[in-house]
Parts: sequence; C-alpha cells; structure tokens
Amino acid sequence: MTMQVTRRNFLGLMGATAIPVLAPPMAGAFPSEQQPSMQRSVERALKEIHVASLKPPWRLPVSWYRATVGRLQAKLRDKGVAGLLSTNGLNHNYLAGLFLTQTERPMWLWVPATGEPAFFHPGLDRDMVAGWWVTDHEWYFDYLHAGEFNKVLWQAGPTEDLWKWVCGRLGKRGYGKGALALDFEAGPSLEKKLKENLPEVKWENWGEELLHLRQVKTPEEVGLTQKAIDLHDAMLEFARRTILERGTDATDYDIREATSEFGTRKLMAAMGPELDGRPHRGVGLSLGFGCRTGPATAYPHPNQFFFKRIERGDAIQIASLIRIGGYGGEGYRACHLEPLPELGKKMWEVHTAMTLKQAELSKAGVRCNEVAAGVLELAFDAGLERYVYHRPAHGAGMEGHQAPYISPGDQTVLEENMMFSNEPGLYNSEAGYGYNHSNNIRVAKERGEIMNKTPLTKEWCWLKL
Repeated sequence: MTMQVTRRNFLGLMGATAIPVLAPPMAGAFPSEQQPSMQRSVERALKEIHVASLKPPWRLPVSWYRATVGRLQAKLRDKGVAGLLSTNGLNHNYLAGLFLTQTERPMWLWVPATGEPAFFHPGLDRDMVAGWWVTDHEWYFDYLHAGEFNKVLWQAGPTEDLWKWVCGRLGKRGYGKGALALDFEAGPSLEKKLKENLPEVKWENWGEELLHLRQVKTPEEVGLTQKAIDLHDAMLEFARRTILERGTDATDYDIREATSEFGTRKLMAAMGPELDGRPHRGVGLSLGFGCRTGPATAYPHPNQFFFKRIERGDAIQIASLIRIGGYGGEGYRACHLEPLPELGKKMWEVHTAMTLKQAELSKAGVRCNEVAAGVLELAFDAGLERYVYHRPAHGAGMEGHQAPYISPGDQTVLEENMMFSNEPGLYNSEAGYGYNHSNNIRVAKERGEIMNKTPLTKEWCWLKL
C-alpha cells in the first residue's frame, strides 16, 4: 500500500496552471498583439513592486526537522510505542523535509522512539535520500520489484512483497515485538499481512497524532508562510494594475500568464544563487495564478477553461496559490469592473463582511462550527442565503485542504497557530457573477490574524477604467 502525495488543485479549478518556479518564463505566453505591452508591464512591475520579506531562508533547516522528529519520538515513548512507520508523503515532508516525488512506488519513513529515522524507498531516489540528513536507508530497485534489494537489477523474476520486505527489515532492526504505529488505519488485507510477518507486534493508528502536529504551526512555519503570502499580495497588486492598464484589450488568460511570469521572476530574482540545480535546494516551491472574468466567477468550482476577453460590468476573480519550502496559503480578491448591479454591490459588501467576520471569530478555544455559524448568519440576515454554496473555509496545510474545516458540522476546537483559508463566497449563477475573496488566517488568542495585506475595500476591488 502507498499514500501518494496529493492536494486539492485549486488553481486548476480556477483555470490556472501550477507553474514550477524553476522553469523560465514561457515564450509566446501572450497573444502576439498583447505580448510586448504585457512584457513591459512585467518588467516595470519587477522594479516597482517590492516584497521586503523575500529573503533567506527558503526552507526549514535540518535542525527544525530533527526537533520535529524529536517531538514525535517523545510522544511515542510516552505512549510506550517503539516506533512509527509512515507511508504518507505529507508526513515524510513534514518530518524529514525530503520533498521527494511520489508516484505508485511505495515509500516508507521509519521513526523509532529512540535513535535515527530511516527510509525504505525506490532505487531511483537513492542518491537524493543519501544526500540529505536521514542517511539510514534501504531500497528496492523499482515497482514492481523482483530479486535482491539495495541493488540495480535486470533479471526477470517473481514479484516481491514490499510490505514483507519492510516488516522483515524492522524485525532485523529489533522491532519484532511490542507496539508499533502506522500513520493510517490498516485495512483487513494489510492487517493480515502485518500479522503474518510481525506476529508479535501490535499496530496502532497514529494518523490523527501526526495530522495534529501538522495542523499547529511553529513560529518557523508561520515565517515561511508569511513569505509566500507577501508574494501573493505583490501578484494581486500586479494583476489589478494590469487589468486597469489593459482593460478590455486583455483576456483573463493574459492576466493569468503575465501575473504568473511576474511572480515567478520576482521569486527567482530573490532566491538568486540558492537555485544552482543541486538537490535539496529550492524544494517545496510552487507558484500559480488564476484569473476568471464574467460568468465563470458565478460558480465556486467552474469546469471551463478561462480564455474570455474582459468586459465592462464583469466580476473578476484574481487568485494566487504559492508554496515556499512547502508552506503557503491563499490570496484571492473578488473584483468587479464597473458598472456593478445593485444586487452585486450588496452581495460583495456582505461577502466582504463575512470574510472579516471569520477573522474576528477565529480565536483559540472556539469551535469550528461556531465560527461557521457566525459567518454564514450574515448572509441569512441579509436575505442572501440562496447565494451561499459552501462552508466558509478549510484548514490550510501542505496539502491545500487540511482538516479541520470551518463548517457547520465540524466541532474541532481551534488552537493557536492553526491556519485556515478565508472564503465564504456568494455566487449568482443566474446573473453571471460571484465573489470569493480568500486570505490565510492564523488562529491567535484574541482573534484571527489575516496574514494577507491586500485591501478588502471597494476602492481596491471595484475597478473603473
């Protein structure tokens, strides 16, 4: 069994393509009549829009990962568990910081209650693993594997059971009895296999314990997140400026591509020599931008590709999703190119009030469903309940959507330094417009902190050519 690293692809739903920040700007990204002026806009904005926080470090240090493994080990010892075997790539990134690509090839991280962790992994990653701080590792050639281990092979042979291999290696390391943990709940077939190969081991599910560790961010994680959010703000400012400059000569696609290039080049210029092509540098980086105009804004998750010319009277959503060293969040703004219909003005104002209300209510000790109720109540009080389509927010983590959820049915108690999106959208599909700001909210003692600086005002969001 393997857990592939996945997260909700928000940008795909917004019509954006996640752009690896290591790639150079694409030639021909704009229609030919737009390209020169758009490129001039990018060049000018790179000089004019500054992001003071874009400076090292660009990832968490090895000392942070060692300390985090130490926190987990202390919990294991306290519960009398000899070690934890993780298959979840998100947990691998959180505990070890390797950021390896996971496919159908199974990979395991072993964290003993005392001592150094170890990886069991496919052979294509052997140099990557050996070059990082978790140097104890064993590997199989590839999936499906046949023959010996820790060796490059070519002969055909019967398929090896990789779970049997891993269990055998744990037994050889002295972990053949007592309590061990997985980061998921084993199904009947895996339970049977574990029992056959390590009959004296009692397995526990520690998935919730690891999720809770990832939910409550440390100051270092908050700092990396803030860098990403500050870049969000710069990209939103660039997108707004470009919309006002290009107006109805541009498509939402043009805005998307120009803003993606601006953000990528801004980050690359700041990182400089950090990106020299060597492993373990520039990891956990992703940058994408979405723009949709007109009817596509009227649906929470539209399914069409966005290539529509901007028109007067259009609602326009601009949205970025950035990760630096694996950390980041959301930065969306719901804009409208004048003229606005009267109902649209009311919907925008109530939606914005709902967005601010979530931040006000997001303090430690409050239940998620209490925050959700307080936010959604504003729409009902305004008579706009028919335009409500979803909960106000989800938890924010490496996977995008992370539990818990600001939803009427989630009774989780908020803790300081949990993070959430901030998107209680309102949508009018009949009229062809909708509004969905989003920020990254950090739960604090007295109220939530909106980490984004982009204004939530009419002056910023109601655009006039």
